[in-house]
Amino acid sequence: MKTLTNKPTRKRGFHAANVAVIGLGRFGSALALELVSSGHQVLGIDFDEKVVQSLSGDLTHVVSADTTDEETLKELGLADMDSAVVAIGADLESSILTASLLLQLGIKQVWAKANSTAHGKILRQLGVHHVIFPEYEMGRRVAHQVSGESLDYVHIDEDFVMVKVQCPPSFDGRDLADLKIRSTYGVTVVAYSHGDSNYTPAFPETVLHAGDHLVVAGRKKPLDEFCQLD
Repeated sequence: MKTLTNKPTRKRGFHAANVAVIGLGRFGSALALELVSSGHQVLGIDFDEKVVQSLSGDLTHVVSADTTDEETLKELGLADMDSAVVAIGADLESSILTASLLLQLGIKQVWAKANSTAHGKILRQLGVHHVIFPEYEMGRRVAHQVSGESLDYVHIDEDFVMVKVQCPPSFDGRDLADLKIRSTYGVTVVAYSHGDSNYTPAFPETVLHAGDHLVVAGRKKPLDEFCQLD
């Protein structure tokens, strides 16, 4: 077991979470790097020493280890982590056993990547707190962009969504109080952007213009209908 350590990234007034990311393939490494860039402490773990070496200058700690061994997890201090992500790819046995051991260690938040519905079902039965289907979620997200319905589409849960859409031309020059979007369409405009400007929180007095980008939240059915307005 080999450990590589780097200086943690810290932000003033910011509580950095301690997160273990197990499996540093494309998904796991992207997740770990994003966490570090956000100021969190990340312990990256992968069985492949070449992968560990390639990330040695980017993560807080990087370890080459077998996470299906309970004693190894204890030695690495996994029980003290705020959360852990099992991002192991095709090896279902390692994914399931690792997730089970993390739960036994009492980690408060265990996330696990699932490669299939059956894999996800087993992870849920184990008691994994959050099961992720990256390819499935990205496929749903991109479908709405390809169809032209929205600029971006994010599921908060199965029936609650946030989207980024262009302001319908019929809203041009009118404020949100006048449009009564929530009572009329059953959705809420959360923020807006004029062209390439930064997003700003939306208020009743906010005046919309054709070409604006809107961030809208709501239940899936009314939000899908709102995205199709002219």
